[in-house]
Amino acid sequence: MNRNFLKSICFAAALALPLAPLSVQAAEKTDFKVCWSIYVGWMPWGYLQDSGIMKKWADKYGISVDIVQINDYVESINQYTAGEYDGCSMTNMDALSIPAGGGVDTTALIVGDYSNGNDGIILKDKKTLADIKGQKVNLVELSVSHYLLARALETVSMSEKDITVVNTSDADMIAAYATPDVTAVVTWNPLLSEIVAQDNATEVFNSSGIPGEIIDIMMVNTETLKDNPNFGKALVGAWYELMGIMSSDSEEGKKARTAMAEASGTDLAGYDAQLSTTKMFFTPADAVTFTAAAELPKTMKFVAEFLFDKGILGEGAPSPEFVGVSFPDGSIYGDKNNVKLRFDTTYMKMAADGGL
Repeated sequence: MNRNFLKSICFAAALALPLAPLSVQAAEKTDFKVCWSIYVGWMPWGYLQDSGIMKKWADKYGISVDIVQINDYVESINQYTAGEYDGCSMTNMDALSIPAGGGVDTTALIVGDYSNGNDGIILKDKKTLADIKGQKVNLVELSVSHYLLARALETVSMSEKDITVVNTSDADMIAAYATPDVTAVVTWNPLLSEIVAQDNATEVFNSSGIPGEIIDIMMVNTETLKDNPNFGKALVGAWYELMGIMSSDSEEGKKARTAMAEASGTDLAGYDAQLSTTKMFFTPADAVTFTAAAELPKTMKFVAEFLFDKGILGEGAPSPEFVGVSFPDGSIYGDKNNVKLRFDTTYMKMAADGGL
């Protein structure tokens, strides 16, 4: 997955989008579309569509839900922001910077997982994170890799001024590492695993050092969800049925994971390895506990400050608190008059309580 943020120019374009799609969506309807892109924690969405599990749950509530794969991650968020889709898989950071920052009120319907080692920092011929000082660091600028680097540097009393960021496409990362001039990279799996396997590579920090901060979520349009609760119930019901299947060692579970592996270009062993560095919330109760925990507001504060510092929180944003973010306990980080990102456990609680 290209877990990359929109650059400022793309973000400005998102802000310029007319808000008409919101009023069109904010009504009772029966046909819905959500989109997703390739990443270990989002492969279940494709399987839900192909296996018929999504259709079963949609039929239960008298609606239809079409799950569409989009090969370009940023484009999937653009299309959601423009109102082409009712929901989209994205990270907490991208949700804040793109749709929420662009004025599209968005709800975290299913908090699926967080990166717990899938993103990492690798040094060539060096052994500790402190050795990164003074080096050029190749990464996808304004991405979760950039955020991971910023958070990692804090742990060794450094900041970005102590290194030089070199913007490098994820498609070029492995080739770049092979060149003599590249001595430090930040990337994600499966690229991370491939680079770490080289003799001169040492992973000196990974996302398990900032657990719960790079979160992968199915985001949905808030007004659409409000006017169509059955849409939320069907998505959540289908998702957790599949979570129960894929987390088991049964033949059905292996079949599901194998299909997801093949769809993502690997085999069952490779996919299971990626799952091992992904903290999946296989039960709705676990997802609710995580989403309602006191750590989440702190994480979103870190994220907002990072985005503001990079100039991609919103056009003319006066501070990191430009966009309001609400949490399950009713608290709000940021502008209470501009709440555009909502962490809501209502539907996940329904699943946990057997109410779907």
